[in-house]
Amino acid sequence: MSVERVVMAFAGSVVLLSLLLAHYVSPDWLWVTAFVGANLLQASFTGLCPLAKILKAMGLRAGCAFE
Repeated sequence: MSVERVVMAFAGSVVLLSLLLAHYVSPDWLWVTAFVGANLLQASFTGLCPLAKILKAMGLRAGCAFE
C-alpha cells in the first residue's frame, strides 16, 4: 500500500469517526473534521503532510504526490 492510500484511508476514517462523535457525544468534535480538511487542503498546495513523512520513515513506498 502506498503512502497516499494510507493517508486517504486515515483521513477518511478520522472524518467519519469525528462525525459520529459529534452526533452522539458533542458537536465540538466537528473541530477535528475541520482540522483534517484544512490539513488536506494545505497538503494539496504544499505537498507537506506530517502523516506522509511518518509513513515514509516507517518504510512505506511513496507515490507521486509525496515524493
